[in-house]
Amino acid sequence: MDYSTLVLWISLVCSCIHVFNLLARKQSCKGKLPPGPVPLPIVGNLFKLGDKPNESLAELAKTYGPLMTLQLGRVTTVVVCSAKMAKEVLQKNDQAFAGRTVLDAVRALRHNEASMVFLNPNPYWKKLRMLSNTQIFTSQRLDSNEGLRRQKVQQLVSHIGNNCTTGRAVDIGRAAFACTLNLLSNTTFSVDLVDPNSESAHEFKDVVWKLMEVVGKPNLSDYFPLLRPIDLQGIRRRSTALLKKIHEYFDGLIQERLLYRASSNSPRMNDFLDTLLDHKENDDDKFDIKALLTDLFVAGSETSSNTIEFAMAELLHSPQTMAKARSELLQTIILDQQVEESDIARLPYLLAVVKETLRLHPPVPLMIPHRAESNVDICGFTIPKNTQVLVNAWGIGRDADIWPNPNAFIPERFLGSQVDFRGQDFELIPFGSGRRICPGLPLAYRMVHLMLASLLHSFSWKLPDEMSPEDMDMRYKFGLTLQRAVPLCAIPIQD
Repeated sequence: MDYSTLVLWISLVCSCIHVFNLLARKQSCKGKLPPGPVPLPIVGNLFKLGDKPNESLAELAKTYGPLMTLQLGRVTTVVVCSAKMAKEVLQKNDQAFAGRTVLDAVRALRHNEASMVFLNPNPYWKKLRMLSNTQIFTSQRLDSNEGLRRQKVQQLVSHIGNNCTTGRAVDIGRAAFACTLNLLSNTTFSVDLVDPNSESAHEFKDVVWKLMEVVGKPNLSDYFPLLRPIDLQGIRRRSTALLKKIHEYFDGLIQERLLYRASSNSPRMNDFLDTLLDHKENDDDKFDIKALLTDLFVAGSETSSNTIEFAMAELLHSPQTMAKARSELLQTIILDQQVEESDIARLPYLLAVVKETLRLHPPVPLMIPHRAESNVDICGFTIPKNTQVLVNAWGIGRDADIWPNPNAFIPERFLGSQVDFRGQDFELIPFGSGRRICPGLPLAYRMVHLMLASLLHSFSWKLPDEMSPEDMDMRYKFGLTLQRAVPLCAIPIQD
């Protein structure tokens, strides 16, 4: 097909889409939709999104309110931009909004059909949640793995300590990523997945970020479903290649374990992989182990390491805040002692630093798209069935009606405050809420606090090349998750 024919075909399809769009809205919107900007023909409000939709939508909410409607091509979308509206959607009408809008990028390798993140709340999804909640994220299992986390964090500290004698800068995000990745791989496979001193951790991190960037990129196939077979932007092709690379990391380990289990004299490893293989052998369903592992490793490693990197960046950008956090640690824990998880509750300023980091830099700024499973009435408006619902966690965290001086990093705002990020306080929902809350939150809580506390307790830090805090580049890149535009590098100093 030549270019002119392709353009003509696309024009005809878009014209049909526009007609269908108008008819669909007339049929579905018997009630009153929330207000929003007037859509253009065919494309609707797509041009309103920009390259950082979280910021664009937060700005639009100032005009149209905390619950607003956008027509994104063929997809009617309601955007939630306040704590009050988030509570209506994620708590009061939790079941009605538990569905997922499936992004075309995650249709690669049919990942959406086996992913705990993107499945609709069907029996298979419930089974995956049950497995995660009972086999890996329970308090009992997490408590039993405390020694493993201590060991991995100590390896992180030792790795960074090697740089003190040479004065070399450490890539904070890369080091935190390797630590988190190996913790997950030891919990799952009983082995390290990467060597922190090699390029393997960097390569895996690069693949994971590229996948997050591709999945979070505005995609015409999502807004005009009839264009999916064409994959005009090549997004599904790229996500397919990236998912294949991630699966390659797991293939060898799974095959090795299958051979190990086949040996009659081999004792059980009793890790998460053994549990998954047992389930696959005893279940009639086509249980996709690699899809579940992809969800676990991609979400767990990327979000935790990014939070550590953002926290360290904010502390280096604010030396007085860094000094307060280190002072609390050194007054609470003797310098030569290792930070323990039991110490975290005695570190209120550190807890405040993490909350403030998650307020300003939520791991998933727009959260994973929800979908209305039925018509729902909220505050005098009707959200029609199948409407896409975006919760702007980034915008809620910077709502000036809730947070004084919302764009400033001020951990003190959480001292003496009962606001937490476990899904019950809707002004701070970096991990979501309700039945779609991130199942890995309990592990993330322990790992992020322990890693950050250990980095601050073991070393003082300075910026490289005589850089001043004012010279730091604090910009970020937008994807399904957030990442710093410029990786944070800092020089550790042994006290």
